Amino acid sequence: MNAKINPEFAAPCGLYCGVCAVQLAHGTDNRRMKESLADLFRGKLPDSGDLTAADIHCRGCLSGDLFIHCTRCPIRSCTKEKHYEGCHECSDFPCPLIDEFPIPVAKKVILRAIPHWREVGTERWIADEEKRYRCPQCGNKLFRGAQRCGSCRTVVNPD
Repeated sequence: MNAKINPEFAAPCGLYCGVCAVQLAHGTDNRRMKESLADLFRGKLPDSGDLTAADIHCRGCLSGDLFIHCTRCPIRSCTKEKHYEGCHECSDFPCPLIDEFPIPVAKKVILRAIPHWREVGTERWIADEEKRYRCPQCGNKLFRGAQRCGSCRTVVNPD
């Protein structure tokens, strides 16, 4: 795997952590972004009724520092129980765990990413996700769900 790519970002569900807003906000310690994300997720994820900016932290799905939703993710648990690297290895994909995923944009990405991961392998899938989440105008890094580049304000739709 490419040395600059963190293997802890290869989330089993296909939601590459390198473009996750929670991980990016935590990695850059962006307080404003953390507050926005807490507002966005509060009450929409299980046990998130009192979510605060302090809860917005993660170093990747395969790390020891996970976002609250990721600690309880049934997809992560399922792949671990089956000894799979990810859903791309499962013949039951898409399954009810994917069908019931609580974040619509993430579910859309999972349904796109897993078949691609299956087709091209882990290294290429990660490289393609890194490339996909770059502003076509200025090259700034984007996050999943972004609608505008944070740098040049270009309208984007990477998902």
